[in-house]
Amino acid sequence: MTYVLIHGAWHGGWAWRLVAPILRRAGHEVYAPSLTGMGDRKHLWRADIDLELHIADVVTLLEAHDLQDVILLGHSYGGMVVAGAADRAAWRIRRLIHFDAFVPENGKSLFDYVAAAVPERAAGFRKQGESTGAVDAPPNSLWGHTDPAIIEWIKPREVRMPYPTQTQPLRLHDEAALKRIPRTFVHCTSPATGTFDQFAAKVRTDPAWRFHELKSGHDAMILQPQVVADLLLKEAS
Repeated sequence: MTYVLIHGAWHGGWAWRLVAPILRRAGHEVYAPSLTGMGDRKHLWRADIDLELHIADVVTLLEAHDLQDVILLGHSYGGMVVAGAADRAAWRIRRLIHFDAFVPENGKSLFDYVAAAVPERAAGFRKQGESTGAVDAPPNSLWGHTDPAIIEWIKPREVRMPYPTQTQPLRLHDEAALKRIPRTFVHCTSPATGTFDQFAAKVRTDPAWRFHELKSGHDAMILQPQVVADLLLKEAS
């Protein structure tokens, strides 16, 4: 089985450094790339990086390695990215996992959903994004981090998000094919960020989705890597 794990905003492929080895020891192939301008690719950062470029990052990875039968996971903002990538390469995807992530509709941007759920947070993003072209990461407490050592490890790895990644609407080309892919939603609720409850409420009882509630903060892959890895291994079965 092949897992492709896509990180969220401000993060990079490093977010999966604790989960990926567990999946590999179980005999699976794992890719955890950093999107353009993020993580170990932050040297490519520029203010005009947008959602479409990040979607292209993932599609190109799938094509370059001829990956098939893929479990494609998007965490947080990564839900926007994997929805677009799966739309463009549906036949390569075995299961799509939105891990405490956006589940976007055609024509919607990340900003649309944040504004609907947490308008004061969206207002802060807009003010900073329009004035500087980028948005700083919120406090790590929002992701569930309280351990000073973990926060100290994360902070220098965070990268400001180019504002167009938040404001560019998702454009889907084959919604029917996207909806035929088996889908899973994981909702992290301890504490919940306030952004992803809207998606959990929508898919929780939808028979087209598998639904899991995880008693963890938003960065569950760092906070509870074994629990996350076990869940992903079950999703492959």
